[in-house]
Amino acid sequence: MSLLAVDALDVRFDTPDGEVHAVHGLSFALAAGETLGIVGESGSGKSQTMLGMLGLLADNGRVTGSARLDGTELVGLPDGSLRRIRGREVSMIFQDPMTSLNPYLTVHDQMVQVLRHHEGLGRREARARCVQMLDAVRIPEAASRLDRYPHEFSGGMRQRVMIASALLCRPRLLIADEPTTALDVTVQAQILELMGDIRRDFGTAIILITHDLGVVAGTCDRVLVMHQGECRETGPVDDIFARPRHPYTRALLDAVPRLDRPGEQPLGDVRDGAPVIEVEDLRVHFQVPAPTWLGRARTLKAVDGVSLTVRPGETLGVVGESGCGKSTLARAILRLVPATAGRVALLGRDISGLDRRAMRPHRRDLQVVFQDPLASLNPRMTVGDIVAEPLWTHARNLSRAERRNRVLTVLERVGLTDAHANRYPHEFSGGQCQRIGIARALVLEPDVVICDEPVSALDVSIQAQIVRLLMDLQAELGLSLIFIAHDLAVVRHISHRIMVMYLGRAVEVADRDTLCERPVHPYTQALISSVPVPDPAVERARAGRVVYGDLPSPLSPPSGCAFRTRCPHAVAGCAQEVPQLRHFDARLAACHELERLNPPSCNA
Repeated sequence: MSLLAVDALDVRFDTPDGEVHAVHGLSFALAAGETLGIVGESGSGKSQTMLGMLGLLADNGRVTGSARLDGTELVGLPDGSLRRIRGREVSMIFQDPMTSLNPYLTVHDQMVQVLRHHEGLGRREARARCVQMLDAVRIPEAASRLDRYPHEFSGGMRQRVMIASALLCRPRLLIADEPTTALDVTVQAQILELMGDIRRDFGTAIILITHDLGVVAGTCDRVLVMHQGECRETGPVDDIFARPRHPYTRALLDAVPRLDRPGEQPLGDVRDGAPVIEVEDLRVHFQVPAPTWLGRARTLKAVDGVSLTVRPGETLGVVGESGCGKSTLARAILRLVPATAGRVALLGRDISGLDRRAMRPHRRDLQVVFQDPLASLNPRMTVGDIVAEPLWTHARNLSRAERRNRVLTVLERVGLTDAHANRYPHEFSGGQCQRIGIARALVLEPDVVICDEPVSALDVSIQAQIVRLLMDLQAELGLSLIFIAHDLAVVRHISHRIMVMYLGRAVEVADRDTLCERPVHPYTQALISSVPVPDPAVERARAGRVVYGDLPSPLSPPSGCAFRTRCPHAVAGCAQEVPQLRHFDARLAACHELERLNPPSCNA
């Protein structure tokens, strides 16, 4: 008998524009101790299926069909009965832990509520159970952290608190709704390893909702593929990945970039000539006020001595965990934040000391595509006006007709039409909004475009379209790109060279194949081994190198090598001196262990 049996489940919403049919007659079963992955793009009905089953739909939603948990029908069950099941028999981990945790309550107060409601435990016994569960999800110093507020935890730690809260009553079913989407790849690896331990130690059945097929390959027994509210295909994970039958499943798998192999689309040629961008020893430091009136002001070193070059037609990928300084580096190159020290040259011209007025003529040669496509577009302007706006500043000599022709030409280049020019950003999907942002960046025909996490907010299929578009535009227009991302698989697909950053400094630089296939810095090795591969056989055979712990605070970085607090090869000498980038064969790396094993040939 199945632990969970769902039969002909329907979810509908009443809206001012009519009824929305979110889930169409979905049926599946889940055995005790099994992990089922539910995959599909945003809007496919994955989350609404689970919310409908647990009676958590919005007021305008309704659910029909059947969902039986160990023989108990959940659909239509009174709220009081559902509250006794939720948290005790079935628990759910939501996508964003910060919006799921009450910011006004300590972690202790929130976790204790679950135990008092379901098990009636006293305060002392409940606290002991909370500490035990925080220990189980590997939160260090659990007893002291229990009385802290959610904002005092990192993103990965908050997700662990959510998991600990969900497991307090030893539920038989754990529903994880995109539990790693907002996390760095290293933290994602830790959370996935933790979920595997939970399944083994507690015998918990898991439903994992995700759009990341690599995550499914390494953690799930079976897969259910959803599209437009319907099940397109379901079966064992090995069969689905090796022999997908439905065209939608094949399209999803084809869209996923694989870190273990180079991209199928060839990169454009890097042209000879002087670098279009040169950065030398760039530093961006921020003064942070003292926490108390008796304390000292502190210095946050967001970027601490980074040098790089980008040649004509080249793409330089920049990767690293959140907080490593990637976006601050981009903003300093763009002169959107002031640099503390260092030099930035654009097309051979030093732009470091230019004021705002002197910098304006150079901005047409240096453009940017931002991370959040919708937030970077003015909601009160039409698409045509948004794309034309840079021309009003940098090409005032154009007539109205010439300006419109330029706008329509660039819209066509990014896959949009002249019919889109009179619409507003809210009328477009996320992928289309990102195309609009790219069109705005290209309308001035720049030499360099900095892409700051341009695909992190997009579904995998839309992500593949945007990456392909950027590569096609680069080949057509001869663009140079700085592509910033935390997804190494995407970066390998689009980049000629890759620079890995850690706590404001570059730790390894090499061409994409050398770095991804033969990394030498321990941090790069950890990043690469943390990236899931969408192939169950490959995932099971990989020797994982999970890096534990969070990124140290840039306000109080470790002495010497900043990575030494998480490095498996660290020795006492690593705390004495900051390693410098040096040549090691066909790469640059900053590691004391490498220097001991391979005396450097020359300084970088």
